[in-house]
Amino acid sequence: MSKVAPRASGYSETGASLNRRALRGFRPDSGAPSQDIGSNLSILRQRSRMLFMSSPMATSAINTQRTKIIGTGLTLKSAVDREMLGLTPDEAKRWQKKTEAEFKLWAGSKNCDALGLNDFVGLQQLAVKSWLLSGDVIALAKRADVTPFSPYSLRLHLIEADRVSTPDEYGVNASLYAGNTEGVVSEGKPGAGRHIYDGVEVDKDGRITAYYIRDSYPGQIRLEETKWIRVEAEGEKTGLANVFHVMDSERPDQYRGVPYLAQIIEPMLQLRRYTDATLMAANIQTMFTAFITTDTDQSEIPINEVGESDYDGIPTEPPEGISRGENEYELGQGTVVHLAPGENAVFANPSIPTPSFENFTKVFAKLMGAALEIPYDVLVKEFDSSYSASRGALLEAWETIKMRRAWFVSDFCQPIYETWLAEAVARGRILAPGFFDDAAVRAAWSGAHWIGPVQGQLDPRKEVEAAIAMAKASIKTYEQITRELGGGNWEENINETDYEVMRMAQQILKGENTV
Repeated sequence: MSKVAPRASGYSETGASLNRRALRGFRPDSGAPSQDIGSNLSILRQRSRMLFMSSPMATSAINTQRTKIIGTGLTLKSAVDREMLGLTPDEAKRWQKKTEAEFKLWAGSKNCDALGLNDFVGLQQLAVKSWLLSGDVIALAKRADVTPFSPYSLRLHLIEADRVSTPDEYGVNASLYAGNTEGVVSEGKPGAGRHIYDGVEVDKDGRITAYYIRDSYPGQIRLEETKWIRVEAEGEKTGLANVFHVMDSERPDQYRGVPYLAQIIEPMLQLRRYTDATLMAANIQTMFTAFITTDTDQSEIPINEVGESDYDGIPTEPPEGISRGENEYELGQGTVVHLAPGENAVFANPSIPTPSFENFTKVFAKLMGAALEIPYDVLVKEFDSSYSASRGALLEAWETIKMRRAWFVSDFCQPIYETWLAEAVARGRILAPGFFDDAAVRAAWSGAHWIGPVQGQLDPRKEVEAAIAMAKASIKTYEQITRELGGGNWEENINETDYEVMRMAQQILKGENTV
């Protein structure tokens, strides 16, 4: 009795089929994140940066995210857990106001930057742009001497992704186009036996223990030999972070981030080439060159010739970009070129796909915007649709912005604030009883909100009316609405409004203001 072959079912007949004509050659072989991602990061970073510098669409995508996430900066709003700490509302507000002023003393100065180039807002903007361009960015916590005008020692040093790499002695370092970035720490060295993935050292459980920072960029021309410095992820005694690593993960066991533009590098490059070709065709069609064939000496009729010429017998150099050889010809505006006997001119007819160019680029922009989670309207800054459509685009973009801002706050702003606060309490500039005694108490003192740019509004009146209705229904608090619509602080606004009303009343009584 013959056996009946098992019948394929489920995905075997659809996405997992090996027999369907459309899927026959589609047999990807995925590996570990260190292989699929880490070994390709170098070339992805280079291409991402080049597109940012040369493609308007890529520039818009990166800068739009940077502007919406950070804008003029994420501002600290201290929010202690007063019930946990046993504080009255007034005590909590006084402590928060004092802490915010102290943090501003450090963050508002370029002394917070190890290089002395940026204040904390500038570091935020640079960190976000580098994170998006390179896939991740790290900030090292360094220390410097304190002065009467700079009472805190904490300094931040931003390190670009390329400088975090596996030392040559532990593995083969990545090149521009390929590389195996995995290594193992040698015996007798700190962290011996631990694996290193693209400059990130992990223990046997996969927890990050250290980072390796090179003192030069890959491919940088220099006389000195490249050296690596091992920086532990956390202080051995304090447990505070030494490295603040900003990235988002695609897969588990992934230790380095993927550039924001990685998934659209190919279509974006093709769109840039198409745009350049269309622009070139348009430029060529604006030029008209007449070719004249003659049996006479060309020098007898020098009418606007292309090439070398003379003025009063003195040879002059041709203008920049004009051909110099006798067998070379240039197109130009209203140019007349003499051809030698026997030569003839055949004109090409470069067509400009003007009617289809806009539609074609729009489709590409929409597809790439979908991949980047930036609606077309926001990506190209074109709001010519209906109010509801434009508002929908802004709301959709804002969901992505809020998510990425939350990631950035979790990886950068909040841990840096907690490290700074620990120094402020240790130096006695801020009083926080129990801060170093109990982790729960320290977390209660370290609570904070980070206020940034608010969502754009197409019709402020409608949106304010809707917000007030939500506040009356207790769906949102006035503090939430103030933070979301204006980026301010409701309590401070109330106090300032009371002061303004009082001042206006005084002016009215004096007859100086009749409003």
